[in-house]
Amino acid sequence: MLSRIGWIALVTGVAMMVYWTAMALIPGTMMHMAMGRLEQNAGVNSMGHAPLSTAERRIIVRPSPDLAYSTCLFDVSAGPVEISVPPIDAPYWSLSVYDAQTNAIFVRNDREADQRPIRIALTGPGQTAPDGLEAVRVSTDRGLALVRILVPERDAFDAIDAARRSASCSLVE
Repeated sequence: MLSRIGWIALVTGVAMMVYWTAMALIPGTMMHMAMGRLEQNAGVNSMGHAPLSTAERRIIVRPSPDLAYSTCLFDVSAGPVEISVPPIDAPYWSLSVYDAQTNAIFVRNDREADQRPIRIALTGPGQTAPDGLEAVRVSTDRGLALVRILVPERDAFDAIDAARRSASCSLVE
């Protein structure tokens, strides 16, 4: 009887260790893979503007064909990174910032921005945001900022694309 309880305890313990290890490693690994794919779109600390997704052109798994995506892979190890997104004439747009563990650390949409630009400074430990920029503290040096814009009709893409190209991502100088 004791040997059966011992085996059950051992199997339970191993299963718990495997589960917790997977939960600790999978988010960072997935984000690392996604950031590697997105780096084709633009370098680190610069905004890249992808064309609309199609079945043939997908950098990430299952992107929405109704959304225009702009991405910034950021690295705050050399200093704060400024991200600026102007108001865009579209039914919906948003800026989301994720750390290297896939945690959303900042989200703001067009309704919350109220026709004003979103201007933030991503800051690491010991860094401060310049005057006029909203400070967003990041827990990891690297991560991803993602601008999503609803494109109601394919004919509207050119105007939306021109506006979103004003969005920027760069080291604060």
